[in-house]
Amino acid sequence: MLAIRLHPADTVVVALSAIAAGTGIEDGRISARAPIPAGHKIATAPMPQGAPVIKYNQVIGFATTDIAPGDHVHTHNVGMGAFDRDYAFGADAHPTVPTATTATFEGYVRADGQVGTRNYIGIIPSVNCSVTAARQIADHFRGAVMAEWPNVDGVVALAHGTGCGTGATGEMLETLRRTMGGYARHANFHAVLMIGLGCEVNQIAPLLETEGLQEGARLRTMTIQELGGTARTVRQGIEIVREMLAAANEAVRSTVPVSHLRIGLQCGGSDGYSGITANPALGAAVDLLVAQGGTAVLSETPEIYGAEHLLTRRAINREVGEKLVARIRWWEEYTTRTGGEMNNNPSPGNKAGGLTTILEKSLGAVAKAGTSNVVDVLKFAERVGTPGLVFMDTPGYDPVSATGQVAGGCNLICFTTGRGSVFGCKPTPSLKLATNSELFRRMEDDMDLDCGPIARGEVSVAEMGRRILDLAIATASGHRSKSEALGFGADEFQPWVIGAVM
Repeated sequence: MLAIRLHPADTVVVALSAIAAGTGIEDGRISARAPIPAGHKIATAPMPQGAPVIKYNQVIGFATTDIAPGDHVHTHNVGMGAFDRDYAFGADAHPTVPTATTATFEGYVRADGQVGTRNYIGIIPSVNCSVTAARQIADHFRGAVMAEWPNVDGVVALAHGTGCGTGATGEMLETLRRTMGGYARHANFHAVLMIGLGCEVNQIAPLLETEGLQEGARLRTMTIQELGGTARTVRQGIEIVREMLAAANEAVRSTVPVSHLRIGLQCGGSDGYSGITANPALGAAVDLLVAQGGTAVLSETPEIYGAEHLLTRRAINREVGEKLVARIRWWEEYTTRTGGEMNNNPSPGNKAGGLTTILEKSLGAVAKAGTSNVVDVLKFAERVGTPGLVFMDTPGYDPVSATGQVAGGCNLICFTTGRGSVFGCKPTPSLKLATNSELFRRMEDDMDLDCGPIARGEVSVAEMGRRILDLAIATASGHRSKSEALGFGADEFQPWVIGAVM
């Protein structure tokens, strides 16, 4: 099979490998009129200028010139256009049928009832000015010194470039504090040390008050100016972390139901196979998890744009659906105000992989959410409280999006990629799911699972979904992901900067 048809009503098919001009497809009914790269689209019906281009039985764009059967369909002959979408709030919502048995994993049960999949000590700078001190403290605990605390996964400093140069009130500061508060209480941290400079806008005391946090054995704070400088802060910080490590080393894993898993869903470096293999397989895993009481968090609002109507139809009620539409409208206004547009995505790599418009990318991205009901819509970094499929409003930029998910409480990330994104996000392990086998072979040191066999008809989407959930459970129980083995995660902490930097 040279190409795959995703729906009988589609006007395009997707090349499973590079196709030479003149090659017959669709049982020889159509001949490729130009070379077609792997993952790219081939027209199977005439589409006059202005006609919709259909893939997944959905509009992915409009012909900008006449397209004939056999033509390569991509950015040179397809563009965006306005069209109505029926939000039909809750029309496809359905009862969740619990499974007869529930899987378990080995996790760290914390005093507040949360369950961690890792056991880290975290160092959170309140402002960029205290990042160097935080890093120097963390660097002290690299390498062989950690052998003293074998039950601790490490000490991670979460460097960032914000915390000052902003208003003392408003959305930008609120979002930053919500993010830091989420990390400070995250179940994958046994304890956290927060370090401030002393004169920054993001003062530690109001941050703790706003987020309902209190100092204690699990949360300590320091201020560089009060301690007399960086060197003294680093020396004292090292001693505080030593105390935290001794306590963290006493933590042990115990058997807990999979309902304690909160998986953040990510896709990056997508290609033409993403919506065919890894994304729907991850969606199948989500459905299995939700049926067992677990939680999955779909995000990246600009990358569901044009496909949001598929989610509003699955909202448990109109209020949840309206909340999602409100975030879409916010993004339309936000991009217009800042001189951009919602179709500034796909990226060059996405386009090279066969994705033409944000509509096409979004339709494939939404497949990560499976068929489960949407039970809630959250702002960036808001705490995830309702089990099931949750949507969190985030940018499409992976480090920022995953930062919001982790702040919300996700204790595992599943990340699909077709071009080869490399990513980690301590303290939460990240699993990389390759959309095609060629990528998996080329970057096996970075990829955790090959979903390419789906495209070749060797494995069903449902079976691959079971494999993904099994791998997620093993990882939650301590199996190291490829990104963890490579040391990714500390530099990917990226709070969302909304608004003017003064």
